[in-house]
Amino acid sequence: MSDSINLDRRELLKLAAATAGAALTAGRSVAAQQDADTLHFFPAGFKHERVKTSGADINVVRGGDGPPLLLIHGAPQSHVSWHKVAPEFAKDHTIIMPDLRGYGESSKSPDTPDHANYSKRAMALDMVEVMSALGHESFHVVGHDRGARVGHRLARDHGKRVKTLSVLDISPTLKMYRSTNMQFAKAYFHWFFLIQEAPLPERMLQGQGPFYIFKRLGRGKAGLKFFAREAMDEYVRAFKDPRTVHATCEDYRAAATIDLVHDREDRKRKLSMPLLALWGKHGVIEALFDCLADWREVAADVRGRALNCGHFIPEEKPNDLVGELRRFWGALGTKAQSLPGRA
Repeated sequence: MSDSINLDRRELLKLAAATAGAALTAGRSVAAQQDADTLHFFPAGFKHERVKTSGADINVVRGGDGPPLLLIHGAPQSHVSWHKVAPEFAKDHTIIMPDLRGYGESSKSPDTPDHANYSKRAMALDMVEVMSALGHESFHVVGHDRGARVGHRLARDHGKRVKTLSVLDISPTLKMYRSTNMQFAKAYFHWFFLIQEAPLPERMLQGQGPFYIFKRLGRGKAGLKFFAREAMDEYVRAFKDPRTVHATCEDYRAAATIDLVHDREDRKRKLSMPLLALWGKHGVIEALFDCLADWREVAADVRGRALNCGHFIPEEKPNDLVGELRRFWGALGTKAQSLPGRA
């Protein structure tokens, strides 16, 4: 093993120990961390909401003014992952940033044998009900990682509500599983680890929250340099809750089972709303998939490109992301602002 790899590992362990020690010193138990205030990550005027859906209690931060924009985070993160782009989007959009069920401060739904409570269908329904509760019947959707998979299902099941869909650093779930080879299994080992029968992965992750978070965030060539320390602390704080760990595993178990059933059922029906796909030039999607071709298999109106970054686009290249989305929406003109999508 090279010195650089050893150094990376030592740095990860140092960060993990420092984060765990700080929390212990402050005496912050899991119970005491509930309803954490994250408004300091966002501009003045943003506020917390808690929306009860038919299947969960969803934590939401929202602000800004203009056409509604739903931003859906990925794993192992929360709504805080949008903190670098929120100030710009809020200038001309009402932005709604929920925590997915099971993540952050949203409730942890009970699991079922078929993992349906963590299916992307259930998570997408949460998002639709949140937007309805806040008065938004049609809206733009931007999702990263797991949030992009929820966005894909939202566009499938509730296409008339979605004006545009933007997906960040993913190809469709069914395509990725069907394309599995040794390279993909090594790069996305967590896809195959987290889906193992409970409680094996949950127990293996006990006490490893900080290390796991930093290892996931820092897996690109740039390491952790693009991530604000305070944001990383927030991701670790949420992941210390064993219920969050279990919910995360259930999310991935659903992706490997019931979500694939739903995706297969929809293979002959293409999305018709405009879709933008962006991915990292230094990541797995660029190396192992043909992102635009993959999305054109499931959607009729697709465009996009690779950005000069890794997987975590909202934090690695926030200005580029804002620019790409503004150009996408702008090119569609008033049509995109006034007409809902159709599936």
